[in-house]
Formats: sequence, structure tokens, C-alpha cells
Amino acid sequence: MIEGTAWKFGDNVDTDVIIPGQYLILPAEEAAEHVMAGIRPGFAEEVSTGDVIVGGSNFGTGSSRESAPRAIKDAGIAAIVAKSFARIFFRNCINVGLAPVECSRADEIEEGMELRVDVDNGRVEVLDTGESFDAVPLPEEINAILKAGGLVPMLHERFRS
Repeated sequence: MIEGTAWKFGDNVDTDVIIPGQYLILPAEEAAEHVMAGIRPGFAEEVSTGDVIVGGSNFGTGSSRESAPRAIKDAGIAAIVAKSFARIFFRNCINVGLAPVECSRADEIEEGMELRVDVDNGRVEVLDTGESFDAVPLPEEINAILKAGGLVPMLHERFRS
């Protein structure tokens, strides 16, 4: 279960605004200090660990760089709730251990609302209002990758066993 404050973004948020090119040369932890700088400078300084990005349709469009979801996760964001995701971005989120949650009613969530996101059962609850929205539950195999912290940690865990 994930609980945090909602940070609202619109449709077609692309990877170039999530982590602008000039920050790609930085180590991942430093790049995270510039997450969303192409659309909301200073965003990384405002978020708290466990917060949730709320997006519209086609969140994460653009290049296939894994650095975009990694920067979001390294900035402390625990999940992204969006109406839809660019497919490769969705997969990259899973690979780095960041929960992508598809919710057709994401546009009804306002910035600043407190959310509870149940990735396992596909629910997004707005704690401020008590409203609860259906989301697409992730398959068990995908959830296992997320719970392990991403694809590489899951593979390390499996090979150790």
C-alpha cells in the first residue's frame, strides 16, 4: 500500500521533460534532483518520499530512456497514477521498481490530495474525500518484480536462491 500527496501533470508528459537531456550525464541520484525540471522546475525539492505523480493520457511518451522513471523513483515518488502510459515507459517503471498504475479516472484527482494506492488490488483512494477509483491490477509476475525493487534486484534474489 502506498500513501502520499498527489502531484498533478497533464497528458503526453514526455521523457525529455521528466529528465531533460543535460542531466543525463549525472549519476542517477544527482539526476533525480532535476526530475520534472523540463515542466516544473524545482519539483524535486518539493516532493516527499512516498508521494504520487498523477498524470493524464500517454504519460512517459518519448524516448525509451530508463533514466526517466529511475529519476522519478530516486526523487522519492512511490507511484505514478495515470489514465494511460506509453508502453515502454510503463515497462521501464516496472524494471526500476516504480509502480505504474493505470486509472481511467485519474483526471478527477487534484494536486495536493492525499492518496492511498493499492497496487495489488487495483484501487486508488482519495483520502480527503473518501472516493475510491478502480485501477488496472498488475499481473502477479509484474507485482513480484515491483515488490523486489525492480528487475535487477529480483534477478539477484532468484539467482541467490
